[in-house]
Amino acid sequence: MTTEGEILEKLGGLTRDAPRHQLETLRSILRHNGNSRYLRPFLGDHPGQVDVATFLREVPLSSYDDYTDHISQMADGIVDGGDPILCADPLTCFFYSSGTTSKRPKMIPYYDTPLSRAATSIAQQSSLAVLRKLFPPQSSANKGLWFIYAGNVTRTKGGFKVMAATAYLMQSAKLRSSQFLSDCISPQEVVLGSDVDCQIYCHLLCGLRHFDKIDNIQAPYAIGLVRAFCLLEEKWKVLCKDIKKGFLTWDISDTAMKDSVNKALGGPENDLSERIRLICEEKSWEGILIKLWPDLKYIKCVTTGSMMHYYPKLKHYAGEVPILGGDYFTSECPVGINLEPKQPPEKTRYVVLPTGAYFEFLPYDPNENSVADREVVDISGVEVGKIYELVVTTSRGFYRFRLGDIVRVTGFYKSSPELEFVMRAPEPSELVTERDLISVVEKTRVLLEDVLGAEITEYACSLDLNLSPHQLKIYLEVKSVSFEDKPKDRMIDLTRCCASLEDDFGGIYKVHKERGKLRPLLVYIITPRSFDRLLHIAIEKGASASQYKHPKIIRNREISDFLEGVALATICSDSKDA
Repeated sequence: MTTEGEILEKLGGLTRDAPRHQLETLRSILRHNGNSRYLRPFLGDHPGQVDVATFLREVPLSSYDDYTDHISQMADGIVDGGDPILCADPLTCFFYSSGTTSKRPKMIPYYDTPLSRAATSIAQQSSLAVLRKLFPPQSSANKGLWFIYAGNVTRTKGGFKVMAATAYLMQSAKLRSSQFLSDCISPQEVVLGSDVDCQIYCHLLCGLRHFDKIDNIQAPYAIGLVRAFCLLEEKWKVLCKDIKKGFLTWDISDTAMKDSVNKALGGPENDLSERIRLICEEKSWEGILIKLWPDLKYIKCVTTGSMMHYYPKLKHYAGEVPILGGDYFTSECPVGINLEPKQPPEKTRYVVLPTGAYFEFLPYDPNENSVADREVVDISGVEVGKIYELVVTTSRGFYRFRLGDIVRVTGFYKSSPELEFVMRAPEPSELVTERDLISVVEKTRVLLEDVLGAEITEYACSLDLNLSPHQLKIYLEVKSVSFEDKPKDRMIDLTRCCASLEDDFGGIYKVHKERGKLRPLLVYIITPRSFDRLLHIAIEKGASASQYKHPKIIRNREISDFLEGVALATICSDSKDA
């Protein structure tokens, strides 16, 4: 069995000569997939024997729209003449992307073949080795409370399964004997359920019942943990009652899930119920997790990008328990490993995995919120401090594909770049990025919450292009606030807050405002749980509960109309327009 040290030494070998491994990775992809139908129009007489220079010269940068027709044909089971469409290997299934800005999640083809497995194996092994080096496994408390969901699986017209990338292992034929699920405190019936609210509750119930076995709490993204702990705050009395009685009282239609949880409860536990009650009745919930789970060693989830603003809330619950950042894995390919997961999100860096895909970097101009008019560079050509959009060529049939992620090169680990995840790439028409929004709202959060008398639990924005001039709209979800009386002083203060928000937007937004191309900022105070309702709508349309992230920049008119329809109050930055 390979040790953690041997795995990390292998990773070190890859990063010591990253440029060579990058070229070998691209050559392997081209040898294997050079005859694909997608590449044929660009390579002409060269398919199957194309060299790296010809590929980079002849094949243009691509986006998801360039693949939609091919992916639709594959999903429908249409094979014209038996030629490989994107990849030479048989298609296994589709992964849903984790993005939430489009009306429906994108479908990413997945091929479970040697090239594909090799691209992910070293990434997963390295990630686990880093974790075990920090927290060696122990024999007593060795289970995880994992908020994961794998039940939302659909099929295409051609019969292929469609699921989240995080659900693939749990949905595989090896599920019953999977070491992965044996490390999870919840029964597999909970993981494979189809009602996310019931699943979160059952995860919590199993974790509390077997509190002495838990040494870690995990979710793919920080929002998943915040959502779970908020439900714990709301439902702890019911959870205590279920543990005291020894059976599940939540109304669950999934019989298999209900039976498995009742079995896990193992009968009445009055003393344990009382213990939980005393902890949850304390005045402050700061650091409550170590009180509920005294053997808890760490919490792990992605906290960068749009997840960064959940970190303070998560830290409040965690107290002194370290929050470990996740790795940089996408539905298309693994990108980078987080070798220092204890770092806070603003200091998180990812070491590019030289065999994960072939990586190129498109220079990005933050002053224009767009890619610069310059040539792409490979990992040898990146400059420390510069910002780029990531471009990948993968073993799974994406070629010079603009991933839509904006990263900053912060340095090098041996010869492999270290990346800071900055944000998702904005659309050309957008004046505000998700990073701008997070920065501005977090800067004004204390003042806003003081005026509102309530906690801001979620937020997003959209640019209304149907109005002339255009108008930026911000949606703030708040916890337990009423606007029935709307006292004049309060509305005046909120108008000032709104004006302060708008003043903090700089760059392109400020230029457009000064030129009269924008109406005054509009802020909607929306009802509690409105964003959770968006989660349920997204799941109904095929999104994964595990991978779902509330959109920060809303590009879907249906979503913005929905949020405006549940507004408690609307405030304009210009009081004359209020």
